[in-house]
Amino acid sequence: MEIKFKKLTPDLMVSDVTKTVKFYTEKLGFKLAMVVPENEQAIETQLVSGKQYVYAMVSRDEVFVMFMRKDVYEQDVPELKGVPVGASASFYCEVDNVSELCDSFKERGVVIMKDISVTWYGMKEFYIKDCNGYILGFAEQEPQE
Repeated sequence: MEIKFKKLTPDLMVSDVTKTVKFYTEKLGFKLAMVVPENEQAIETQLVSGKQYVYAMVSRDEVFVMFMRKDVYEQDVPELKGVPVGASASFYCEVDNVSELCDSFKERGVVIMKDISVTWYGMKEFYIKDCNGYILGFAEQEPQE
């Protein structure tokens, strides 16, 4: 039987799930898919004021990102104990209309780390840093002349 990879979904360690969900939904245009409250074995579909959360997943079109609170992540994967939130990696997302996306992020107050530029390999791209220090790149293939 052939082994098939179906999807890759980043699961990011964060300090505050609610703050992170709000950044991704309010600033980046993602939608909340699900959230797990602290000390509950329940899945909810909206944030409730005053509740603490340990896990969430957001999506925008075909892209999904998961967030897990640092203390819970360290319980699930003990090797991550003491590892700081943030990453030495960046997440690169290919999109349509990258210039319009960049403009919409700027309008929402997202800090652009590297503004729109065209690379030597033909990608028009820009980079931001999320509220936890993760670097997100957005890119679109430039039309060939």
